Amino acid sequence: MHIIMSKVKFYKEKEVPLEFHRVKIVQKLTLLPVEERLHALREAGFNSYRMQQKDVYLDMLTDSGTNAMSDRQLGAMMWADDAYAGSTSFLTLEKAVQDIIGKKYVVPAHQGRAAEHTVMTALVKEGDVIPMNYHFGTTITQIGLAGGRFVELINKETAFKSDSENPFKGNADINLLESAIAEYGVSRIPYIRMEASTNLIGGQPFSVANLREVRRTADKYGIRIMLDATLLAENAYLVTRREEEFRNKSLKETVRTICDLADLVYFSARKFGFAKGGVIATDSLEEKYKMDQVTATYEGFINYGGMSTKEIEAIATGLYEAMDEEYTCQSPDFISYFVKEASEYGVPMVTPAGVLGAQIDAAKFCDHLTFRDLPAAAVCAALYIAGGIRTMDGGTGGEAFPDSESDRKADMELVRIAFPRRVFTLSQTIFCLDRLKWLFDHRHMIGALAFDDLPMLQRSFRSPLKPVGDWPEKLAEQFRKDFGESR
Repeated sequence: MHIIMSKVKFYKEKEVPLEFHRVKIVQKLTLLPVEERLHALREAGFNSYRMQQKDVYLDMLTDSGTNAMSDRQLGAMMWADDAYAGSTSFLTLEKAVQDIIGKKYVVPAHQGRAAEHTVMTALVKEGDVIPMNYHFGTTITQIGLAGGRFVELINKETAFKSDSENPFKGNADINLLESAIAEYGVSRIPYIRMEASTNLIGGQPFSVANLREVRRTADKYGIRIMLDATLLAENAYLVTRREEEFRNKSLKETVRTICDLADLVYFSARKFGFAKGGVIATDSLEEKYKMDQVTATYEGFINYGGMSTKEIEAIATGLYEAMDEEYTCQSPDFISYFVKEASEYGVPMVTPAGVLGAQIDAAKFCDHLTFRDLPAAAVCAALYIAGGIRTMDGGTGGEAFPDSESDRKADMELVRIAFPRRVFTLSQTIFCLDRLKWLFDHRHMIGALAFDDLPMLQRSFRSPLKPVGDWPEKLAEQFRKDFGESR
């Protein structure tokens, strides 16, 4: 297992990840008694997305827009230029993107999803096919709305094996890429999409060596590459730890190497830049003009793209901070520590540890349940009962399949325990580990969940669930028996 730990060694204490920041502003949290947790879960329809923040102790649902901003970012927001056109804040963002991403033209959007909509609306047409290392829910929806379709290039034999030593499960299979080009033809493939740290298979990175192979293949056929750089800083961080060529390279050098291999780069600043917004970067003026038209129609003027100029300033500062290894290392180091400790206890985790969050293999965790029992959603509900911890269903219940395919199985049944950047302390991490270990020891008490309602799309965000039987009540009773009056 590839373990990432701080460069700082301890003398007598157990080696743990070390933060390189201090807390200056705090937000109060509440840990409800287990009976109140059960009530809150029932009110939310056993769906973590429907829960109220006031009922959550550790919000580990996502790192999207939940990261802590730095003192420099908050300060930068105070001098933002609110001009509708010609804002100096846009020039600040443009310079930061040019310095770090290395592309000349910048198109802002109000978040990553909007950036993706702009890209796909402007550059994908009816009948197009987009090969990609792996899908993300909003990505394939946007491609479909533009009239296109997608083809996955991931090696399923290695990528879908949760307990693995493969350091780069996010790599594209070049043979599958060649087959896709042969099947659909160059004229139907305007772009190859590479996602930095594939979200839905456990935040797994691709290697620079693999991206170079994709680049060579793309150049052979005259096809462009688009890079979803939303988790690029962490992907680059893992490259510096796992790819020999980059062991002595800086994070900024590694990021630029990756971006130079792509023609178009877009990202959600909620993850890359630590503020709420989205950015597209390209060296093609023709592409920029096409995307500007979409931005002006759906987002706002091309200098702000639906964002507050305060957010624009925060993103520009955050991009530079993301190149600071001592900032960026905290999230993947905490995830690596969590995965190591949980795995040693026997909890089936996705290994090697990826980025964004620690991932439980719910199919193995609840091997007494079938995929139709929604095991990932059930583990999410059970972990909230165990400790007031909100996590994300990355399994069958979390896929955005239409109801006509409601019996379709997800590629993996994962529970994501997200680690927003610079948010949680080590003691909170250890608390989460402790409650997970308790739940693992009582995993056979976890029962099935079923959909109470099934909207057509993005059902994971909206659909209430219902337990099959009274297993949540029994689990809460067991908690009270084992922990006494403790919360």
